Amino acid sequence: SINMKKLSFITVFVFLSILFVQAQQAKYVFYFIGDGMGVNQVLGTEMYRGELEGKIGVTPLLFTQFPYATIATTFSATNGVTDSAAAGTALATGNKTKNGALGVKKDLETKVNSIASWAKEKGCRVGISTSVSVDHATPAAFYAHQGQRSSYYNVGLDLIDANFDFYAGSDFLDPTNKKAAGSNSESLYTLVDKAGYTIARGYKDYQKKAKKSDKLILLQPATATDNSAIPYAIDRKKGDMTLTEITRAGINFLSKDLSKGFFLMVEGGKIDWACHSNDPATVFEEVIDMDNAIKVAYEFYKKHPKETLIVVTADHETGGLGLGTGKYELHLKALKNQKQSQDLLSTAITDLRKAKGHNVTWEDAKALLVEKMGFWKELPLTWEQEKMLRDEFEQSFVKNKVVFEETLYSKTEPLAATARKVMSQIAMIGWTSGSHTAEYVPVYAVGAGSKEFAGKYDNTEIPKRIAKVAGYK
Repeated sequence: SINMKKLSFITVFVFLSILFVQAQQAKYVFYFIGDGMGVNQVLGTEMYRGELEGKIGVTPLLFTQFPYATIATTFSATNGVTDSAAAGTALATGNKTKNGALGVKKDLETKVNSIASWAKEKGCRVGISTSVSVDHATPAAFYAHQGQRSSYYNVGLDLIDANFDFYAGSDFLDPTNKKAAGSNSESLYTLVDKAGYTIARGYKDYQKKAKKSDKLILLQPATATDNSAIPYAIDRKKGDMTLTEITRAGINFLSKDLSKGFFLMVEGGKIDWACHSNDPATVFEEVIDMDNAIKVAYEFYKKHPKETLIVVTADHETGGLGLGTGKYELHLKALKNQKQSQDLLSTAITDLRKAKGHNVTWEDAKALLVEKMGFWKELPLTWEQEKMLRDEFEQSFVKNKVVFEETLYSKTEPLAATARKVMSQIAMIGWTSGSHTAEYVPVYAVGAGSKEFAGKYDNTEIPKRIAKVAGYK
């Protein structure tokens, strides 16, 4: 009878273990990627929020309060500093690849599948979404297999082949294959329609069409003038699509059959763009905006806490953002005086030039900088800072030598670029680069299986660990 007791004890133990394993499995997975969002982008945002409340220190974002937080390395197979395609491939597939490559190994031939396709194989519903174009490097790493990230039309074909349930982004970058010489390729809009996708233009249109659609692609409203991305949070106007709406639509669409479970990737893609421009006010507002999208996922988590996993990370750091430039001080509160992104300041300066031609005076330019940046009025400038702006004005308006500053995602009026440099100086923020760096990126996790995310590791570990707790093969 001792043996019987032992046996029944073992049976109970095995039964409890099975229960425990089932309880730990993540049925609903959220994977948030802040493009370009290094450790200082997050910390800077929290200290900026702290200063706005009149204190030294942090006012935390939601995602930084998740119980597991660590750092990861981001180098690619070929470069110490990764690009978004190689980093996206690492985060999506667990494989290092060559900079510029999507969903293939560094030989550029061998295809590697992503965690999104593993989730689909398991029978989950799958969504891939972003605030930039739906065929951009980060989202594309989850469904495409291309040696070169800029083959946008082919990436679009891969999007259709992957056959996921939900995609969202601003638009397609090259729907008619303009890049191909003498191309008369069929439009991607026609092809997605043939493949059974409904296209919704904006969140209101999504709400009208979602119920009757089997598969859906959410793009920004037809009224949008820029197809490359939705507007920056700092520039947002009524009617603009937001990352929060995209996340809400993704959850709603993937929840059509909750019994299947789901996988949803959401990219805050423009943190990176603002960092390429070294535009701190715009960066911090983008990080806050991504946190707002994460709040929507967190509401879902609270309803299904034992079955939901949320992981938040970044593909790489952009800009080499430094918090502090000499004196032991930060003046981040100054950034609140900036009304728009550097891109829109640049447009306003161009408009001024078009309106007045050679007759633009220093007073005109100054008035614009008072209005858009708060210079002189709210923010006193040093003699050197005023001279920097004045010299640039002389160059580009009086001598008419306009050399646009080009970064990866924007061409900027030189006076706007100088204004942005002055703003970073006032806030006491430094930048080492207009490009990516090899700095650590943060990783945060909450929910089912989140303890798997403790410890420091490489970015290729993240999808493997998600797959483990979600039970994907």
